[in-house]
Amino acid sequence: MTTGSRLDGSGPLATQATGRGDRVVLLHGFTQTARCWGPLATALAEDHEVVAVDLPGHGGSAAVEAGIEAGADRIAAASGAGTYVGYSLGGRFALRLALDRPEVVERLVLIGASPGLADADERAARRSADDALAAKVESVGVAAFVHDWLALPLFGGIPDPLRFEAERCTNTATGLASSLRRAGTGAQEPLWDRLGELTMPVLLVTGADDAKFTAIGAAMAAAIPGAEHVVVDGAGHTVHLERPDVATAVVRDWLVPR
Repeated sequence: MTTGSRLDGSGPLATQATGRGDRVVLLHGFTQTARCWGPLATALAEDHEVVAVDLPGHGGSAAVEAGIEAGADRIAAASGAGTYVGYSLGGRFALRLALDRPEVVERLVLIGASPGLADADERAARRSADDALAAKVESVGVAAFVHDWLALPLFGGIPDPLRFEAERCTNTATGLASSLRRAGTGAQEPLWDRLGELTMPVLLVTGADDAKFTAIGAAMAAAIPGAEHVVVDGAGHTVHLERPDVATAVVRDWLVPR
């Protein structure tokens, strides 16, 4: 299944589907595309139908402009019901969808994701920071922006073959800027108070070297009934690319217990 986005920004999200079996929907992080999942997507496609989505402002959905709430609805329309796996930005979309449309999200896996910033002043500061980043990508262009983005310490643990720098550079400055302004953490409605509403099985995965998101994961696990939180040693924020062997085993074993 592959769909394209219309130039007016109101069309469907682009998706790529592989494999057969129960559906798993993959939602990538900021500056990535549906083709940036690496070994995890390949392994899941061995016994699942894997639907990888280009999120609003990215890849084949570059012209689609949407915030977290509206984007979640677009994702549901493009992907249908199944297990949702979201990393960072994709995790925030997946969490919103799980809360708003629980009939669509049968199981939920969040990798390095957050329910947002509860403090209004922190949100305002983050909106300003996200707007500055949006202005930067519009000014310097995608290639320079992606180079600087991947140079951040947050992504220092990703091995070269899985950095997907060339693929990230296929994005557009307009699309990435729209994503930052509409779906950035500063623009996101905080969802901490709604975590107790989740009734589907939930797996939270964070890297031990990512202290900030591991603390967030622990707090989320305490708020979500029955949630499981796995901390992967030797990994930072991008667990599935830094330790793809471990991340793949964790997710597969959770989906198909041995």
